[in-house]
Amino acid sequence: MNGMHSAKHKGVNGEMRINQTRLMETIETSSKIGATTNGDLHRLALTHEDVEMRTQLVHWLETAGLDVTVDDFGNMYGKREGTNPELAPVVIGSHLDTQPYGGKYDGVVGVLSALEVIRTFNDEGVKMPRPIVIVNFTNEEGARFAPPLQGSGGALGELSKTDIYDTEDQEGTRFETALVESGYQGKESERLTGAHAFVELHIEQGPVLEQKQKCIGVVQGIQGMAWLQVHVKGEADHAGSTPMSGRKDALVASSAMITALSRYAESVEDLHITVGRQHVHPNVPNVIPSEVTFSVDMRHHDDHMRTGVIMAIRKILSDTSKRNGVEYTLDTNWHGDTVHFSEKVKNVIAEEASALQYDADQLYSGASHDAKHMSQITDTGMIFVPSVGGKSHQEAEYTSAEDIEKGANLLLNVTKRLAKEKEI
Repeated sequence: MNGMHSAKHKGVNGEMRINQTRLMETIETSSKIGATTNGDLHRLALTHEDVEMRTQLVHWLETAGLDVTVDDFGNMYGKREGTNPELAPVVIGSHLDTQPYGGKYDGVVGVLSALEVIRTFNDEGVKMPRPIVIVNFTNEEGARFAPPLQGSGGALGELSKTDIYDTEDQEGTRFETALVESGYQGKESERLTGAHAFVELHIEQGPVLEQKQKCIGVVQGIQGMAWLQVHVKGEADHAGSTPMSGRKDALVASSAMITALSRYAESVEDLHITVGRQHVHPNVPNVIPSEVTFSVDMRHHDDHMRTGVIMAIRKILSDTSKRNGVEYTLDTNWHGDTVHFSEKVKNVIAEEASALQYDADQLYSGASHDAKHMSQITDTGMIFVPSVGGKSHQEAEYTSAEDIEKGANLLLNVTKRLAKEKEI
């Protein structure tokens, strides 16, 4: 495939350029594997569709001259040797699994742009001191097996192998069983144990770059978050014979809480609060609700700010409970601190974007990515390209070929610069 298209590989200032036509054809091939009649992708981790995509990736990697290995979580690696085998590799990539009805760019742009980087180096006969490794992480999405980021988390020791292997999908199939049946259960010895740097190109999955008319996002890190659970307890009474005054309606109280939380979030810069799940008891039309449980997803990139937000949330819940004559409890189900990416890699990304004359903006990722785990072992950075309308995890997910090309060009030049660094 490398010889199918002529390519302009050098910019006016000597920056390298990828072959946009070849990259978009590769992405289009991916979009047909697991495609639904609605135009989205159904390619859950370790399903037949995922296996078909993996097999295609192996073909592409081997055709590009890479040595392909797989670890005990199914993470796939394609290695291009450097001129100095003693040097740690530069790692680039993302994931190829999707949501149940996901888009064709989420994760895919990162892996296949990494492939295009290698193809371009091959076209130019470029040799680097450092090895370059393309990675496809298993089950980034967490759509079939929860939690997400299992492949990267397991391989890097952030998550327990036993816990991951014992995870079951909705049909009761264990992760380990699906991994063995996929044919992509490799060896623990093949895990990625070290790297000089990791760079992940990804679609933004939000509207910021488009709104600011920027083609590149230099990601500062992944914002911290907390998953909270609120339980509101009132009293069940007859819907017809109980006066409106004096009711202890748990649903009315929780609705007021949710509205107040939303208004509070709007008043704090960069704060995101989402209530995505709610359970009502007894959940019948003619009984005043006695109990309501709802989730709160809270995100902010400032860890100290999040601590203050928790206190503010507790006050909102307390004040609303008193006004409505109900009781409440607030529990933290999970929390994670903000991940701040490497200053070195962020600077390289920003400098190379400037050299390419790309308009770039600095932002934090609102979603989690495999780069979160990679940042625990090496200098890590992420490049975002715009998502039209901020849409993702659905058929409407779209990033233009021009923006994908710019992201891939930036990844190419960042990889080249990092792979040229000779210090161990």
